[in-house]
Amino acid sequence: MTMDGRLPTGRSPSLTYNEGPINLSAFLPCLISRLNDGEMVTTISDDMFAPDVIKDPFQYYGRIRDEDPVHWNELYQLWVITRHDDLVWLARNHERFSNSVWKNDPLPAYPAIYDSDQELYDFMRDYRGNQLVQFDRPEHLAMRKVVHSYFTPKSMEEWRPLVKSAIKELLDAAEEKGDVDLMRDLAVPLPVLVIAEMMGVPESERSLIRTLSEKLLFNGRSAPDRMRMVVEGIQGINEYVDPIVEDRMVNPKDDFITVLAEGEKSGVFTREQVLGNTALLLLAGHETTINLICNGTLAFMNHRDQWDLLKANPEGLMVRATEEALRYDSPVKSIQRIATEDVEMRGKQIKKDDRIRWFMSSANRDPNKFENPDAMDISRWPNAHVAFGAGVHHCLGATIARVEGQEVFKALAERYPNLELKTHDMEYQESITFRSVKTMAVSLN
Repeated sequence: MTMDGRLPTGRSPSLTYNEGPINLSAFLPCLISRLNDGEMVTTISDDMFAPDVIKDPFQYYGRIRDEDPVHWNELYQLWVITRHDDLVWLARNHERFSNSVWKNDPLPAYPAIYDSDQELYDFMRDYRGNQLVQFDRPEHLAMRKVVHSYFTPKSMEEWRPLVKSAIKELLDAAEEKGDVDLMRDLAVPLPVLVIAEMMGVPESERSLIRTLSEKLLFNGRSAPDRMRMVVEGIQGINEYVDPIVEDRMVNPKDDFITVLAEGEKSGVFTREQVLGNTALLLLAGHETTINLICNGTLAFMNHRDQWDLLKANPEGLMVRATEEALRYDSPVKSIQRIATEDVEMRGKQIKKDDRIRWFMSSANRDPNKFENPDAMDISRWPNAHVAFGAGVHHCLGATIARVEGQEVFKALAERYPNLELKTHDMEYQESITFRSVKTMAVSLN
């Protein structure tokens, strides 16, 4: 190990880890072994896109949390932060750990992309760099002030009647079809409906909004050609939103795009930042809620005692149930930052411009913060999870996500006390950012 705590790179044709072959010539240094007191000790694999890591991030990041909580991932050239108190400390020290990753990261894309797609990658970086979450103070504070009034807890609560009505209509329609997939029939259309209402998008165009958002999700995946899909999504959103912004500049309405347009008129936002933040609302505003609904339902189906508790008092327990669902299997797995200066952390030297990813999947299961952390317990209170981040960049849409989660879990418990999954073996999207199942077929009984 080098003086800065980083593991040396080595090459080996192949080794076996967890009974699966790993090609180290392709994934350096996925596995390194050393002798310790006469025994062979296997170090932690750095392939965060390995199938077993995607399927069960809790065991993988939990091991890092226990053995090397400030872990240098040589394969992707970044620090992996896994403990709850470390995550909160990093989030609150935003001057040292910048959000402005896309504009300031000096290293190439990870995982690697095709050389021919570098121009697309640079285009994506410029676009994402215009989103308010990519700015530090004071710019971030000025931008956040423009949109904050739209996302206050009080104003988000006003959406609850619409959410309840939409859930009923979606579940009624699903029952009529008979073959119910909870993701397809409820988890996807509900937040898309809410976001579309916030943006002033007509019902006939909501499927387009979902399609464009799905393309943006490829940014957190590992396919070497992923930039092509991401850029298609960006260009589609720009083409769709730009004329709406032009209209809102002269014909304001009670919607989020008008808020952004007013920010442009006041000089806080540029047009590029208005377009980028519309995409941010699309992505952050509904993908996380989809995951909350699906991951939370899966957790209840795997913990029938907690389902029984919720069924006994859906109205009284929907808040705690939602908070525990957020903690137990967080919709977002990780958030990235970049160091603005040299910082020592748990004996490791984080250097200026080093990449950092903190993992909520691990922090929310930290035994130093939560009693019996690997058990779902909807009586857990207070619940200091970090599913929505922490510090000055705490998620603006946290309240509306909570409203949607609360009303969904309440409705499912009231309508379908014998709800069952058709399979408990979920297939997950290959993403370092989101914890997303692909389908969720259910039996309503």
